[in-house]
Amino acid sequence: KAFLEAEAHPGPSLIIAFSPCIAHGVDLSNNHHQQDLAVKSGHWPLFRFNPARLANGQNPLQLDSKAPSVPYRQYMESETRFSMLWHSHPDDAEAFAAQAQQEIDTRFEHYRQLAALDWSEGETLSAAKAQRRKQVDSSAASATSKEGE
Repeated sequence: KAFLEAEAHPGPSLIIAFSPCIAHGVDLSNNHHQQDLAVKSGHWPLFRFNPARLANGQNPLQLDSKAPSVPYRQYMESETRFSMLWHSHPDDAEAFAAQAQQEIDTRFEHYRQLAALDWSEGETLSAAKAQRRKQVDSSAASATSKEGE
């Protein structure tokens, strides 16, 4: 889908693909397995951004990945560039793995929320921010008037 959309786009298109290399410390004959693990662990989320969808009132961001289903640590341990840390500094490796898992979960949730935004009414980020500012200003004015009573 990404390649077809990129080719159909009238302007420049960019496709960023995950491609393990020998420096990652993986068996390159199993690239497809490593790519799958990168996606399932959340290391490499799959998404597309197609500005042409705006013309139809659709969200331009489409999240193609499911929520991470494999612990990030499993992905880290599958690549020598990460797994060697468990041999040299196991406590640091555990801390880094926990922090990375938390960041991956937060990032996925952020992408999920962005992809779920309703653009059917021409909703834009700036319009949403303006609406939120109005709500905050209104709440602040209401609180100020109650303090003055």
